[in-house]
Amino acid sequence: MSDLFSNNSSFQGDKSKEVDAELQEFLLAEKQKAQFQAQIHEFNDFCWEKCVDKPGSKLDSRTETCLQNCVDRFIDVSLLITNRFAQLLQKSAGGM
Repeated sequence: MSDLFSNNSSFQGDKSKEVDAELQEFLLAEKQKAQFQAQIHEFNDFCWEKCVDKPGSKLDSRTETCLQNCVDRFIDVSLLITNRFAQLLQKSAGGM
């Protein structure tokens, strides 16, 4: 009878590890989403302060160009950082 219970506790331990791993993965994904949202918010604030002198019913061409350039630079930097991290991961994986 004790073997039955010990096997059951082992099964529960395995199941608990699966749940813990899934929970950790979920929490990591949520953390990444929150960081991305915070980055977008910071980016919006920066571009707004840099480009918009006074809010109006329409954007003038200078403001529109400034906002477009700001977005383009944000995308460029994000891609540069992403590619650099990918290179670092490849190097660290290759060295193992």
